[in-house]
Amino acid sequence: MGSRLRVLFFSSLLAALAVACAAPPGISPSATLPSPSLAATPSTPPETSYPVTLTDDAGRSVTLDGEPRRIISLAPSNTEIACALDACGELAGVPDYKVGYPNDVLAAIKDLPVVVSFGPVDREAIVAARPDLILAAGNELTPSTDITALADLGYPVLVLYPESLDEVSADIELVGAALNAQAEAAQVTSDMADRVAAVETAVAGMDQPRTFYEVSIFEGTIYTAGEDSFLASLIETAGGAPITGDAKTTAISLEDLVTADPQLILLGDAAYDSTITAKSVGKRQGWSGMAAVKDDRVLPLPEDILITRPGPRIVDGLEALARAIHPEAFE
Repeated sequence: MGSRLRVLFFSSLLAALAVACAAPPGISPSATLPSPSLAATPSTPPETSYPVTLTDDAGRSVTLDGEPRRIISLAPSNTEIACALDACGELAGVPDYKVGYPNDVLAAIKDLPVVVSFGPVDREAIVAARPDLILAAGNELTPSTDITALADLGYPVLVLYPESLDEVSADIELVGAALNAQAEAAQVTSDMADRVAAVETAVAGMDQPRTFYEVSIFEGTIYTAGEDSFLASLIETAGGAPITGDAKTTAISLEDLVTADPQLILLGDAAYDSTITAKSVGKRQGWSGMAAVKDDRVLPLPEDILITRPGPRIVDGLEALARAIHPEAFE
């Protein structure tokens, strides 16, 4: 993928993840949702009774009249969530961006209509797909004008943008409630929780190196984890002390990066550009004095897609981060 295209995608993604949810995702109080469903034990996930009203990550109330059979995904992470809940077969439109999917997901979606590239959604293509649920992304990754327009056309639009690992799990459960796939969602999130706990145990008590995650460098601007962002929270969980950029743009100045003096530099963008290496980083103007460069602690991270895509495989990304930050804990 070209550097410009990748910057546009991931800077938008990280900005979206840097914003706190306006309201917690889940089932909103509604007369259409029987209270016994909420009282079910975790070992017996409830079934969804339609019509159902859900609250998405933007604090919007979204009502579904029946179980969705034609789903539009407007973000790769949403595509993976649907497929993890055994709903690949119900997808009726997906984003143009098809890098980094598991082979089974890619095979399931490769012939589906493309309904969004890097910009406004293709409303005509969405209407033609006759959806009964649209899974959008928040904080302008899916433009709010498109969300409003699609909702005004009568389509249920569920906006997802998690800020932490817990909120990724909450979004999976939210989609599970929408799709009457609560048992599947409970299984996915339970497995994720077990693996997160294992990582936390492995790195507990270890020093937390000052860690800089390079998302991209474009036209002299350095992009990294935004302050209080989803990516920053992953680095913390993996046992590092994240060096962060601006909460909105995810950018950090070279001066601020030099001052922060990272002890570990992780190159997410090396997954897409073979010229980005530990050696090339050492030759950058102003970088040679950083502790990570002097101590040969600059690592390419081929698992970048897993780390920056907030879906069911995010724990794979967390494990990759933890191995990079604390390899001694996984020997």
